[in-house]
Amino acid sequence: MFKVGDHIVHPMHGAGVVEGVEKRGEQKQIYFVLRLFSAELKVLVPADKTDTIGVRRVITEDEIASVLKVLKRNDQEKIIPNWNHRYRANLEKIRTGNIFAVAEVVRSLMRQDIKKGLSSGEKRMLESAFQILSSELVLAGNMDVDEAETMIKEAIAGG
Repeated sequence: MFKVGDHIVHPMHGAGVVEGVEKRGEQKQIYFVLRLFSAELKVLVPADKTDTIGVRRVITEDEIASVLKVLKRNDQEKIIPNWNHRYRANLEKIRTGNIFAVAEVVRSLMRQDIKKGLSSGEKRMLESAFQILSSELVLAGNMDVDEAETMIKEAIAGG
């Protein structure tokens, strides 16, 4: 269970903070009020659905090194030739909310963009996944957005 002030990550919107707890509806269902940094977005999430939706706490500063290892990994990725199938596979990874899966998506799309380019849908997906990843690194590492984005790009380039 989260409390006001906790740093969280929404799988499709990135990092944010729990701003409040509200009771809504006839059943007085409890909702978390999340302020997400991506688009200054406020989202209400039913307290009993946070696990199902994939809302979780931000990683620790110590876990940043593991994320960077994923970004640097240079194993030969099996690239799905059909962009539509590749798009769906990457979307499923992002929806898991797992930061390591999101890092894999960012790494593979950035490398694909350099090699052959991306479809417009994949470019939007890369922007979204990159934002989700960088927003979490900002909170986990107590850094600014530029530092997090540079860290991601350098890790991928160095891999």
